[in-house]
Amino acid sequence: MCGIVGYAGGQSALDVVVAGLKRLEYRGYDSAGVAVLSDGGLAAAKKAGKLVNLEKELVNRPLAGGSVGIGHTRWATHGGPTDVNAHPHLDNAGRVAVVHNGIIENFAALREELADRGHDLASETDTEVVAHLLAEEFSSAGDLAEAMRLVCRRLDGAFTLVAVHADQPDVVVGARRNSPLVVGVGEGENFLASDVSAFIAHTRSAIELGQDQVVELTRDGVTVTDFDGAPADVRAYHVDWDASAAEKGGYDYFMLKEIAEQPKAVADTLLGRIDGSGRLTLDEVRIPDAVLREADKVVIIACGTAFHAGLIAKYAIEHWTRIPCEVELASEFRYRDPILGQKTLVIAISQSGETMDTLMALRHAREQGAKVLAVCNTNGSTIPRESDAVLYTHAGPEVAVASTKAFLTQLVACYLLALYLGQVRGTKWGDEIHAVVRELARIGDEVERVLETMEPVRALARSLAHKDTVLFLGRHVGYPVALEGALKLKELAYMHAEGFAAGELKHGPIALIEEDLPVVVVVPSPKARSVLHDKIVSNIQEIRARGARTIVIAEEGDEAVVPYADHLIRIPATPTLLQPLVSTVPLQVFACELATARGNEVDQPRNLAKSVTVE
Repeated sequence: MCGIVGYAGGQSALDVVVAGLKRLEYRGYDSAGVAVLSDGGLAAAKKAGKLVNLEKELVNRPLAGGSVGIGHTRWATHGGPTDVNAHPHLDNAGRVAVVHNGIIENFAALREELADRGHDLASETDTEVVAHLLAEEFSSAGDLAEAMRLVCRRLDGAFTLVAVHADQPDVVVGARRNSPLVVGVGEGENFLASDVSAFIAHTRSAIELGQDQVVELTRDGVTVTDFDGAPADVRAYHVDWDASAAEKGGYDYFMLKEIAEQPKAVADTLLGRIDGSGRLTLDEVRIPDAVLREADKVVIIACGTAFHAGLIAKYAIEHWTRIPCEVELASEFRYRDPILGQKTLVIAISQSGETMDTLMALRHAREQGAKVLAVCNTNGSTIPRESDAVLYTHAGPEVAVASTKAFLTQLVACYLLALYLGQVRGTKWGDEIHAVVRELARIGDEVERVLETMEPVRALARSLAHKDTVLFLGRHVGYPVALEGALKLKELAYMHAEGFAAGELKHGPIALIEEDLPVVVVVPSPKARSVLHDKIVSNIQEIRARGARTIVIAEEGDEAVVPYADHLIRIPATPTLLQPLVSTVPLQVFACELATARGNEVDQPRNLAKSVTVE
């Protein structure tokens, strides 16, 4: 989850690295540090807390200039967020500096070995052992890349490592196993980073690094090998967005910007999905139609917000394809011995494409013979590369930890996939598919309409900033929306928030209802699901009779809810299965505004990071 930057070129390495860390701070903000090579030496600085603390330290104690350097912003795993535990970590001689993302599982045994050989390790981290091991291997190999290969062969776990050595001052070396690392290729300069956003201001040319590979970087070139030293195949690609897409663009928070970008993100995800003959075409799906026709079960694996997208996708997949669909928390999936086979289609949903729980679940599924299709926002990330097929969303960079536009585009991608399966299997006629695609095409405009009416929602959020608890209720696809609304409040406002299926209210949760308790209710359309609509109106009456403060999200024209809504939030009328694309938006705005009113950091909520790359 940590953010890593490496640079070799002609510019000030410190300036490039710190600027890159600013773009990566969403990945972790417990501490930050840098190391720069210059004049035959190595200079480092690190500080607990957010990157601004490091910047102040660099003003008070400037580092010597140099054109090769590395940097790190941390999400703590081993050891608390202190100055000592911050990266980079150095060997005892101060000649090697290492930054790390991931977990080294056998670090305790390695640390004991090093202590027995006289090494003095100061931190509580697993990372520090790597600096000392590299120093030992470099003393005999005389080459940092070879030393890295030798060390990596001794490590267990998931890791990205980037290192420099004062005795090889023009080189940055990186290694990856189960953790993200990408190369940026410039003119007379090259970059390493956890994410392309770190170097997008300098180059849009990138190289994917594969599993168990080591990369050696100088200003003039890039060399990639496997851990045994054999040349490795890599794939170059072009990043299709620029630096401005990763900037706030005048908004106070990235989250606000990303909420506002949702109409365009939805439209971009739909682009080019219909071919000249009018058939739905998903170019990235490389699984043969014959294999998809034989699928007898779909299993969706995901975590957090992506899991909620999967819960909604289940309704569409089963309704449009008549294939049974299960939705699993990726973190639990492989531990319950799931039943998978060659006729199972597994859909792995991940914004970053690096979510470790989802990646490990994906690998388990493939080991069992299942086909895996990834729904992902990040080109060239690990999950798409290890899947049999991928359907990319086109949300552009999402920096705020709390997901917004990635969620909506994941839904759109899942709807498209469900329709495609229906087309391949013959369970949906062409005109039926076109009708749904037309509805999807207008969703961007409907989301825009919702965003234009959000000031009362913001005012409501501010009025509830003193509350300790908010409950969310929904039925059908509204139930996962309720879960997502609750998650957003947990993430951002640090409030007790729970989402429930409204039909379960009387089976226990109604005991939570008390005077003036805010309860958000997502109401299904009265047109398509009249029975469900009538039942949820009854639920609203039940909680209101017990003193709840009802906040009702209902489509335009639904008058049955009016007498029972203390606060009414209108959304455009949409087909039932597509309603989450508009009903989720007010909940995003609500959570963002409530968190702001409580004085919380919206883009970087406590204890969280954007990309969860550890199990």
